[in-house]
Amino acid sequence: MYIADQEALEAFVDRARSSSILAIDTEFLREKTYYAKLCLLQMATDDEVVIVDPFEVDDLSVLATLLEDEGIVKLFHAGSQDLEILYREIGVLPSPVFDTQIAATLLGHVQQIGYGALVNSVCGVALKKSDSFTDWSLRPLQDSQLDYAADDVVYLPRIYRAMVKRLEEKGRLTWLKNDFEELSNPGRYEEDPRTRYRRLKRVNQLSRRQMSAAREVAAWREMEAQKRDVPRKWILTDEQIVEACRREPRSIDDLFMVRGLRERVTTRDARTIVGLMAKGMSLPESELPEIDRAAKNEPNVDAEIDLMNALVRLRAHENDIATQTLASHSDLAMVARGYTEGIDVLKGWRRALVGEELLDLIAGRIALSLGSSGLVVERRDV
Repeated sequence: MYIADQEALEAFVDRARSSSILAIDTEFLREKTYYAKLCLLQMATDDEVVIVDPFEVDDLSVLATLLEDEGIVKLFHAGSQDLEILYREIGVLPSPVFDTQIAATLLGHVQQIGYGALVNSVCGVALKKSDSFTDWSLRPLQDSQLDYAADDVVYLPRIYRAMVKRLEEKGRLTWLKNDFEELSNPGRYEEDPRTRYRRLKRVNQLSRRQMSAAREVAAWREMEAQKRDVPRKWILTDEQIVEACRREPRSIDDLFMVRGLRERVTTRDARTIVGLMAKGMSLPESELPEIDRAAKNEPNVDAEIDLMNALVRLRAHENDIATQTLASHSDLAMVARGYTEGIDVLKGWRRALVGEELLDLIAGRIALSLGSSGLVVERRDV
């Protein structure tokens, strides 16, 4: 059903209240904007599939009651971007949620399995790919586009029920609770512009004072991109910010020595940037950002990580879990260096499956060797 007016949308909301599930997907464009432009919203309940045209309806916020209804499980596949868009457009985050891509990693599928591959695996259906890169902002939409959009939600209820059954059989359904709750955490989708500098490419090559200047400029760029609703790189690229801060310009002419800046920013903006950099450079020592150079300063732990990886791969294979889901490389590096707090592999079900063993391995309480059937884990008396 194609919904292109407010009355039809509100009627759907009334019908959907009695559903146990609500599968959700979005089609959007983001190439030329800071915020994703919602072009289509697809939903499926126990009984129907609808495609909502956000260009035609007056108020999407009527969906908030469904999204916040604890009696309706909201289904997504790789839903982070969909959730971010819903949060911006409607003002609430769905709860409870179930993400089939996350759940798939506990059922023997590869990390970040695509929706099409999962539909084929669980439902035996090969989805068409003809409209994968269509411009969803153009109207009218073609029948093939509507079919493609509907397919993105029509199989989610079936996949969800199959997954829940298998997860319950394996005793793993509760393992996903924290992962799914995190998807509904507003903090996940809200970023302080003043922390954006940490994600600049090569920012760790700067001194603390230069990094302080980068913090100011990156925050300004973020707010300008939001205000103008354009990609942040259209304002300034990461490379331009870092290079400008490295040069420590004292004038507009100095700033324009950075390649491409003269063509990209106005004189007024250039004056603002120079002022912000001067402000950041002049802060007292106590207010300068710390440089994260842990990887360079801490001891090399490659050998320990290699051993830990072998153990993780063994337990992942035994339990039919994607290796990266069980323990990331960064988690293993942290454990190898003696950290124990705030590390996923040392929490909950991951700790039970392999986390405790990793601590024992590092402490020398277990040893690894090769036997006739593969890796052997032996406990040692220490």
